[in-house]
Amino acid sequence: MFDETELYDRIQHDFPLDARPYQRAASPLGLSERTVLSLLARDLGSGRISRIGAVFAPNSIGASTLAALAIPAARMERVADRLSADPAVSHNYARIGHHYNLWFVAGARNREQLDAVLDSIAFDIGQRPIDLPLEREYHIDLGFPLGKGRRAKKPLARRAPPAFATRPEMEDCDWRLVAALEAGLPLTPQPYHALARRCGLSLSETLSRLALWRGNGVIRRFGVILRHHHFGYKYNAMCVWNVPDARVDAIGMRIATLPHVTLCYRRPRRLPNWQYNLFAMVHARSMHELDMTLARFDAIGGLAAMPHAVLRASHCFKQRGTRYGSMAVA
Repeated sequence: MFDETELYDRIQHDFPLDARPYQRAASPLGLSERTVLSLLARDLGSGRISRIGAVFAPNSIGASTLAALAIPAARMERVADRLSADPAVSHNYARIGHHYNLWFVAGARNREQLDAVLDSIAFDIGQRPIDLPLEREYHIDLGFPLGKGRRAKKPLARRAPPAFATRPEMEDCDWRLVAALEAGLPLTPQPYHALARRCGLSLSETLSRLALWRGNGVIRRFGVILRHHHFGYKYNAMCVWNVPDARVDAIGMRIATLPHVTLCYRRPRRLPNWQYNLFAMVHARSMHELDMTLARFDAIGGLAAMPHAVLRASHCFKQRGTRYGSMAVA
Protein backbone atom coordinates (compact mmCIF):
# COMPACT_ATOMS: atom_id res chain seq x y z
CA MET A 1 0.00 0.00 0.00
CA PHE A 2 1.20 3.53 -0.79
CA ASP A 3 2.63 5.48 2.15
CA GLU A 4 1.69 9.16 1.80
CA THR A 5 4.60 10.21 4.02
CA GLU A 6 7.09 9.33 1.29
CA LEU A 7 5.37 11.72 -1.10
CA TYR A 8 5.26 14.51 1.48
CA ASP A 9 8.89 13.97 2.41
CA ARG A 10 9.74 14.48 -1.26
CA ILE A 11 7.64 17.54 -2.01
CA GLN A 12 7.97 19.71 1.10
CA HIS A 13 11.09 21.37 -0.32
CA ASP A 14 11.40 20.64 -4.03
CA PHE A 15 8.01 20.70 -5.67
CA PRO A 16 8.62 20.55 -9.44
CA LEU A 17 8.65 23.68 -11.58
CA ASP A 18 7.20 21.79 -14.51
CA ALA A 19 4.22 22.12 -16.83
CA ARG A 20 2.68 19.02 -15.15
CA PRO A 21 4.20 19.13 -11.64
CA TYR A 22 1.79 16.72 -9.96
CA GLN A 23 2.52 14.14 -12.64
CA ARG A 24 6.25 14.75 -12.20
CA ALA A 25 5.94 14.30 -8.41
CA ALA A 26 3.88 11.13 -8.81
CA SER A 27 6.14 9.34 -11.30
CA PRO A 28 9.10 8.34 -9.01
CA LEU A 29 6.66 6.69 -6.61
CA GLY A 30 4.80 4.78 -9.31
CA LEU A 31 1.67 6.83 -8.74
CA SER A 32 -0.71 8.49 -11.13
CA GLU A 33 -1.23 12.23 -11.36
CA ARG A 34 -4.85 11.69 -10.35
CA THR A 35 -3.85 9.82 -7.18
CA VAL A 36 -1.58 12.65 -6.07
CA LEU A 37 -4.19 15.31 -6.81
CA SER A 38 -6.83 13.32 -4.91
CA LEU A 39 -4.54 12.94 -1.89
CA LEU A 40 -3.71 16.64 -1.83
CA ALA A 41 -7.38 17.60 -2.24
CA ARG A 42 -8.31 15.35 0.67
CA ASP A 43 -5.64 16.79 2.95
CA LEU A 44 -6.32 20.40 1.97
CA GLY A 45 -10.01 19.84 2.69
CA SER A 46 -9.33 18.27 6.08
CA GLY A 47 -6.77 20.92 7.07
CA ARG A 48 -3.83 18.51 7.26
CA ILE A 49 -1.97 20.69 4.76
CA SER A 50 -2.43 24.41 4.24
CA ARG A 51 -1.24 24.89 0.67
CA ILE A 52 1.30 24.00 -1.98
CA GLY A 53 3.50 27.01 -2.60
CA ALA A 54 6.36 29.28 -1.64
CA VAL A 55 7.91 30.17 1.70
CA PHE A 56 9.91 33.36 1.24
CA ALA A 57 13.15 33.92 3.13
CA PRO A 58 12.76 36.39 6.01
CA ASN A 59 12.97 40.02 4.90
CA SER A 60 13.71 39.04 1.30
CA ILE A 61 10.69 40.73 -0.30
CA GLY A 62 9.09 42.54 2.64
CA ALA A 63 9.51 43.15 6.35
CA SER A 64 8.46 40.87 9.18
CA THR A 65 8.86 40.61 12.92
CA LEU A 66 8.16 38.39 15.88
CA ALA A 67 6.22 40.27 18.54
CA ALA A 68 4.69 39.57 21.92
CA LEU A 69 2.18 40.88 24.43
CA ALA A 70 1.60 40.24 28.13
CA ILE A 71 -2.13 39.54 28.36
CA PRO A 72 -4.21 38.61 31.44
CA ALA A 73 -6.07 35.31 31.05
CA ALA A 74 -9.45 37.07 31.14
CA ARG A 75 -8.54 39.09 28.03
CA MET A 76 -6.63 36.43 26.10
CA GLU A 77 -9.41 35.31 23.75
CA ARG A 78 -10.48 38.87 22.91
CA VAL A 79 -6.95 40.07 22.20
CA ALA A 80 -6.12 36.94 20.22
CA ASP A 81 -9.22 37.52 18.09
CA ARG A 82 -8.04 41.08 17.37
CA LEU A 83 -4.64 39.80 16.25
CA SER A 84 -6.05 36.94 14.17
CA ALA A 85 -8.39 39.30 12.33
CA ASP A 86 -5.43 41.40 11.16
CA PRO A 87 -4.35 40.36 7.63
CA ALA A 88 -0.75 41.29 8.49
CA VAL A 89 -0.62 38.65 11.25
CA SER A 90 0.31 35.19 10.04
CA HIS A 91 0.97 33.30 13.30
CA ASN A 92 -0.65 33.84 16.67
CA TYR A 93 0.16 31.59 19.63
CA ALA A 94 -0.44 31.56 23.36
CA ARG A 95 2.66 30.36 25.27
CA ILE A 96 3.28 29.55 28.92
CA GLY A 97 6.58 30.06 30.74
CA HIS A 98 6.91 33.87 30.69
CA HIS A 99 4.75 36.91 31.40
CA TYR A 100 4.91 37.66 27.64
CA ASN A 101 2.36 35.00 26.81
CA LEU A 102 0.80 35.93 23.45
CA TRP A 103 3.21 35.73 20.51
CA PHE A 104 2.58 36.66 16.91
CA VAL A 105 4.35 37.14 13.59
CA ALA A 106 3.44 40.13 11.44
CA GLY A 107 4.62 41.03 7.96
CA ALA A 108 4.18 43.82 5.43
CA ARG A 109 5.73 45.10 2.22
CA ASN A 110 8.07 47.46 4.04
CA ARG A 111 9.11 48.46 7.54
CA GLU A 112 6.97 51.62 7.53
CA GLN A 113 3.86 49.60 6.83
CA LEU A 114 4.83 47.05 9.48
CA ASP A 115 5.28 49.84 12.04
CA ALA A 116 1.77 51.04 11.21
CA VAL A 117 0.43 47.54 11.88
CA LEU A 118 2.13 47.45 15.29
CA ASP A 119 0.89 50.98 16.06
CA SER A 120 -2.67 49.92 15.30
CA ILE A 121 -2.39 46.85 17.52
CA ALA A 122 -0.94 48.95 20.33
CA PHE A 123 -3.78 51.47 20.04
CA ASP A 124 -6.51 48.82 20.03
CA ILE A 125 -5.09 46.70 22.85
CA GLY A 126 -3.60 49.44 25.01
CA GLN A 127 -0.16 47.84 25.10
CA ARG A 128 2.85 48.21 22.84
CA PRO A 129 4.05 44.80 21.61
CA ILE A 130 7.74 44.04 22.01
CA ASP A 131 9.12 44.10 18.48
CA LEU A 132 11.82 41.48 17.79
CA PRO A 133 12.90 41.54 14.12
CA LEU A 134 15.33 38.91 12.88
CA GLU A 135 18.99 39.96 13.17
CA ARG A 136 20.86 36.76 12.24
CA GLU A 137 19.62 33.41 11.00
CA TYR A 138 21.29 30.15 11.99
CA HIS A 139 18.67 27.66 10.81
CA ILE A 140 15.13 28.05 9.47
CA ASP A 141 13.29 25.05 8.05
CA LEU A 142 9.71 24.12 8.85
CA GLY A 143 9.75 21.11 6.56
CA PHE A 144 9.01 18.12 8.77
CA PRO A 145 10.49 14.65 8.14
CA LEU A 146 7.68 12.10 8.30
CA GLY A 147 9.09 8.65 7.54
CA LYS A 148 9.92 6.39 10.47
CA GLY A 149 13.35 7.07 11.83
CA ARG A 150 13.90 9.98 9.46
CA ARG A 151 15.57 13.16 10.64
CA ALA A 152 15.84 16.50 8.96
CA LYS A 153 19.14 16.73 7.12
CA LYS A 154 21.40 19.31 8.76
CA PRO A 155 25.04 20.13 8.33
CA LEU A 156 27.30 19.07 11.16
CA ALA A 157 28.88 22.51 11.25
CA ARG A 158 28.72 25.86 9.52
CA ARG A 159 31.52 28.31 8.91
CA ALA A 160 29.20 31.30 9.15
CA PRO A 161 25.50 31.98 9.65
CA PRO A 162 23.45 32.19 6.44
CA ALA A 163 23.26 35.65 4.95
CA PHE A 164 19.99 37.36 4.13
CA ALA A 165 18.84 36.67 0.59
CA THR A 166 19.56 39.56 -1.76
CA ARG A 167 16.42 41.67 -1.94
CA PRO A 168 15.19 41.71 -5.55
CA GLU A 169 13.88 44.79 -7.31
CA MET A 170 10.16 44.10 -7.18
CA GLU A 171 8.03 45.29 -10.09
CA ASP A 172 4.24 45.34 -10.15
CA CYS A 173 4.17 42.01 -11.95
CA ASP A 174 6.38 40.48 -9.24
CA TRP A 175 3.99 41.58 -6.52
CA ARG A 176 1.09 40.16 -8.56
CA LEU A 177 2.92 36.84 -8.69
CA VAL A 178 3.57 36.92 -4.93
CA ALA A 179 -0.12 37.67 -4.30
CA ALA A 180 -1.21 34.87 -6.65
CA LEU A 181 1.06 32.41 -4.80
CA GLU A 182 -0.35 33.21 -1.38
CA ALA A 183 -3.39 30.98 -1.74
CA GLY A 184 -1.21 28.14 -3.00
CA LEU A 185 -1.10 26.32 -6.31
CA PRO A 186 -4.47 25.12 -7.58
CA LEU A 187 -5.10 21.38 -7.72
CA THR A 188 -5.26 21.13 -11.50
CA PRO A 189 -2.95 19.18 -13.80
CA GLN A 190 -1.38 22.44 -15.02
CA PRO A 191 -1.35 24.73 -11.96
CA TYR A 192 1.33 27.09 -13.26
CA HIS A 193 -0.86 27.96 -16.23
CA ALA A 194 -3.55 29.07 -13.77
CA LEU A 195 -0.96 30.92 -11.67
CA ALA A 196 0.26 32.77 -14.76
CA ARG A 197 -3.28 33.81 -15.62
CA ARG A 198 -3.83 35.09 -12.07
CA CYS A 199 -0.86 37.43 -12.22
CA GLY A 200 -0.99 38.40 -15.90
CA LEU A 201 2.33 36.85 -16.92
CA SER A 202 3.14 34.25 -19.53
CA LEU A 203 3.80 30.72 -18.37
CA SER A 204 7.50 30.99 -19.24
CA GLU A 205 7.85 34.29 -17.32
CA THR A 206 6.10 32.81 -14.31
CA LEU A 207 8.30 29.72 -14.21
CA SER A 208 11.49 31.70 -14.82
CA ARG A 209 10.72 34.09 -11.93
CA LEU A 210 9.98 31.21 -9.58
CA ALA A 211 13.18 29.43 -10.64
CA LEU A 212 15.21 32.61 -10.14
CA TRP A 213 13.76 33.28 -6.69
CA ARG A 214 14.28 29.69 -5.62
CA GLY A 215 17.82 29.67 -6.98
CA ASN A 216 18.93 32.88 -5.27
CA GLY A 217 17.31 32.08 -1.92
CA VAL A 218 14.44 34.57 -2.05
CA ILE A 219 12.13 31.55 -1.95
CA ARG A 220 13.45 29.47 0.93
CA ARG A 221 11.20 26.49 0.36
CA PHE A 222 8.76 25.61 -2.39
CA GLY A 223 6.41 22.73 -1.79
CA VAL A 224 3.62 21.38 0.35
CA ILE A 225 3.10 23.20 3.66
CA LEU A 226 2.04 20.77 6.38
CA ARG A 227 0.03 21.58 9.47
CA HIS A 228 2.57 19.79 11.59
CA HIS A 229 0.36 18.81 14.52
CA HIS A 230 -1.74 16.66 12.15
CA PHE A 231 1.40 14.67 11.34
CA GLY A 232 2.39 13.92 14.91
CA TYR A 233 4.45 17.03 15.76
CA LYS A 234 2.21 17.98 18.67
CA TYR A 235 4.85 19.31 21.06
CA ASN A 236 6.73 22.55 20.55
CA ALA A 237 8.59 25.06 22.62
CA MET A 238 10.35 28.35 22.02
CA CYS A 239 13.62 28.42 23.95
CA VAL A 240 15.38 31.71 24.59
CA TRP A 241 18.71 32.67 26.14
CA ASN A 242 20.62 35.80 27.04
CA VAL A 243 24.00 35.03 25.43
CA PRO A 244 26.96 37.42 25.44
CA ASP A 245 27.16 39.09 22.05
CA ALA A 246 30.68 37.76 21.44
CA ARG A 247 29.44 34.16 21.77
CA VAL A 248 25.95 34.23 20.32
CA ASP A 249 26.90 33.30 16.73
CA ALA A 250 29.02 30.31 17.79
CA ILE A 251 26.34 28.99 20.14
CA GLY A 252 23.55 29.68 17.65
CA MET A 253 25.34 27.65 14.97
CA ARG A 254 25.83 24.81 17.43
CA ILE A 255 22.16 24.75 18.44
CA ALA A 256 21.12 24.88 14.79
CA THR A 257 22.58 21.41 14.12
CA LEU A 258 20.62 19.63 16.86
CA PRO A 259 17.77 17.25 15.99
CA HIS A 260 14.24 18.68 16.25
CA VAL A 261 15.45 22.29 16.14
CA THR A 262 13.42 23.81 13.32
CA LEU A 263 14.27 27.49 13.83
CA CYS A 264 17.28 29.17 15.37
CA TYR A 265 18.09 32.85 15.13
CA ARG A 266 19.28 35.98 16.90
CA ARG A 267 16.87 38.79 17.71
CA PRO A 268 17.39 42.04 19.66
CA ARG A 269 17.04 42.38 23.41
CA ARG A 270 14.41 44.90 24.53
CA LEU A 271 15.64 45.93 27.95
CA PRO A 272 14.40 46.07 30.61
CA ASN A 273 11.37 44.01 29.55
CA TRP A 274 13.03 41.35 27.39
CA GLN A 275 16.62 40.27 28.03
CA TYR A 276 16.98 37.39 25.55
CA ASN A 277 18.78 37.51 22.19
CA LEU A 278 19.03 33.85 21.06
CA PHE A 279 15.93 31.88 20.05
CA ALA A 280 15.38 28.25 19.09
CA MET A 281 12.11 26.54 18.17
CA VAL A 282 11.77 22.82 18.85
CA HIS A 283 9.05 20.68 17.25
CA ALA A 284 8.77 17.11 18.50
CA ARG A 285 6.48 14.11 18.27
CA SER A 286 6.57 13.28 21.98
CA MET A 287 7.26 14.95 25.30
CA HIS A 288 10.28 12.67 25.67
CA GLU A 289 11.66 13.87 22.32
CA LEU A 290 11.13 17.48 23.38
CA ASP A 291 12.77 16.99 26.76
CA MET A 292 15.74 15.20 25.19
CA THR A 293 16.35 18.21 22.96
CA LEU A 294 16.13 20.59 25.93
CA ALA A 295 18.72 18.42 27.70
CA ARG A 296 21.01 18.70 24.66
CA PHE A 297 20.85 22.49 24.97
CA ASP A 298 22.04 22.28 28.56
CA ALA A 299 25.02 20.17 27.45
CA ILE A 300 26.36 23.01 25.29
CA GLY A 301 29.21 24.63 27.19
CA GLY A 302 27.98 27.34 29.54
CA LEU A 303 24.48 27.59 28.09
CA ALA A 304 22.67 26.12 31.12
CA ALA A 305 24.15 28.86 33.33
CA MET A 306 22.98 31.71 31.11
CA PRO A 307 19.61 33.39 31.75
CA HIS A 308 17.02 31.45 29.77
CA ALA A 309 13.34 30.55 29.49
CA VAL A 310 11.28 27.81 27.85
CA LEU A 311 7.95 29.00 26.46
CA ARG A 312 5.73 26.05 25.57
CA ALA A 313 2.84 26.49 23.15
CA SER A 314 -0.55 26.23 24.84
CA HIS A 315 -2.87 27.27 22.01
CA CYS A 316 -2.62 28.12 18.31
CA PHE A 317 -5.02 30.88 17.31
CA LYS A 318 -3.77 31.38 13.76
CA GLN A 319 -1.21 29.83 11.43
CA ARG A 320 -0.75 30.63 7.74
CA GLY A 321 1.78 32.11 5.33
CA THR A 322 2.64 35.81 5.42
CA ARG A 323 0.59 37.83 2.93
CA TYR A 324 3.06 40.28 1.42
CA GLY A 325 1.64 40.50 -2.08
CA SER A 326 -1.98 41.18 -1.25
CA MET A 327 -1.25 43.99 1.21
CA ALA A 328 -1.66 47.56 0.03
CA VAL A 329 1.46 49.67 -0.31
CA ALA A 330 1.81 52.29 2.42
